[in-house]
Amino acid sequence: MEEPKYRIRALHTERTITVYQAYRPEIGVPAARDGRFPAVWKRDRMTWIKPSFLWMMYRCGWGEKEGQETVLAVEITREGFEWALRNACLSHYQRGFHTDQASWKRQLRQAPARVQWDPERDLHLRPLPHRSLQLGLAGEASRRYADEWTVSITDVTALAHEVHGLVRAGDLEAAGRLLPREEPYPEPEGLLDHLRDQARAPTTAKLKSPVPSIP
Repeated sequence: MEEPKYRIRALHTERTITVYQAYRPEIGVPAARDGRFPAVWKRDRMTWIKPSFLWMMYRCGWGEKEGQETVLAVEITREGFEWALRNACLSHYQRGFHTDQASWKRQLRQAPARVQWDPERDLHLRPLPHRSLQLGLAGEASRRYADEWTVSITDVTALAHEVHGLVRAGDLEAAGRLLPREEPYPEPEGLLDHLRDQARAPTTAKLKSPVPSIP
């Protein structure tokens, strides 16, 4: 079955969804140890969460980029995740879908969350035709993520390194068996209508009337 270009794929249970982030050890280690983000984690700044393990590996270089050495799997409530999506706007202006740039910028300033769709990645971290959801949380959403929605935080840095080692050794089958089981997320009806439909719809240019020739 062909993979739809825009949909959420994630490790999830009946009440939670797992997202990924990567931090320097001063934040990541105590977060995993205590099961909550430490005070040094700034709740007034935007934070991006990613349901795709491989997209996180692309972003953090398998946990080897400076400042992203600790990879976290953060299990949050589906209720909180869906609240953020319902109150999100697209992170980029799309001509023909937003009324104008001014109204989009106003929406962006007011929305506690934003969404962008980036190419999903394979085990070699090469882009795939379908997209992966990135969800940015700010203001109320960021605070609720850290203090209300988080159910558990697990350090998965060792897993990232193990999968990377198998990929470098050419054993993609073994590497694939270690990946989190990310399946289509059971979206409530209409959850992404204001995000996915805009992102998916084609941009069409209006045909101009031919310019009459001057005799």
